[in-house]
Amino acid sequence: MNKWLYGGCLALLFAGINILFVYSKNEGTEKVERQYTFNKDYKIHSISRPDALSFAGESIPLDQPDIYERFDKEITVNTYWQSQSILHIKKANKYFPIIEPILKKNGVPDDFKYLAIAESGLDQIVSPAGATGIWQLMKGTAKELGLEVNKEVDERYHIEKSTEAACQYILKCKEELGSWVNAVGAYNVGLAGMKKQIKRQNSTHYFDLLLNKETSRYLFRILAAKEIISSPKYYGFYVPAREMYSFAPTYEVQVDTAVTFWADFAEDHQVNYKILKRYNPWLRENFLTNKVKKPYSIKVPKEGYYNTKND
Repeated sequence: MNKWLYGGCLALLFAGINILFVYSKNEGTEKVERQYTFNKDYKIHSISRPDALSFAGESIPLDQPDIYERFDKEITVNTYWQSQSILHIKKANKYFPIIEPILKKNGVPDDFKYLAIAESGLDQIVSPAGATGIWQLMKGTAKELGLEVNKEVDERYHIEKSTEAACQYILKCKEELGSWVNAVGAYNVGLAGMKKQIKRQNSTHYFDLLLNKETSRYLFRILAAKEIISSPKYYGFYVPAREMYSFAPTYEVQVDTAVTFWADFAEDHQVNYKILKRYNPWLRENFLTNKVKKPYSIKVPKEGYYNTKND
């Protein structure tokens, strides 16, 4: 190869390497500066410690280090788990107007509506253990509290009736354990389980008991839900009224006979099967035998809220 050509090639090669080095160095510097600017402007704040906190009129001893830490954990988790908390705010608008008057009628403090959020997130769910509905009632407990539970009808999914049943259980726990806070613990671990720990540890109050992880967190998850839903803007949540969830207005149809096919019943009342079951989730089959001619009230959305015409 001609020495001049060879020399030129080497010069071009070194020039290219130098350009790549300079570009790479500048690119890296630019990335570092960009990262620094982003971090400088993005601030994540710890949640301010409240001056006082209560549940059902009973004071929460935040001056005790472990009590404050347990509350702080739950309020931090729920404040920064934004998607979940926004959904809780929206669903509370849908279910609390139904739950609140039932609690009041039964003499159960209004704060217990937040227990349903800790139990189910206000969803009609079934736990691995078989606890069902918004209030997460076990089959045996539900039957003891007067709910009908079988293959065709499961009133644990009935928002009004399951709330009535939950009230009965809460009141029983309060009567036997002496405080609303203890009743909260018993709702989670069971009345017998709470009594066992009280006897075993020679302590009579939830805050003085060493409980399993879930029950230990339980009250504080409820308190976090109460704080965020009752003061959403304080915690940074803005949900316009038009974005809240709600039920359509309904009327009730009385049924005291067998129903061969709920889809036909729905069509007769200008809705479809899906909508009928959404407003009556306690109907578990597509028919009702009803040999004893028991009266049932079926909710049907009023006309104009759902377009259910088949094209």
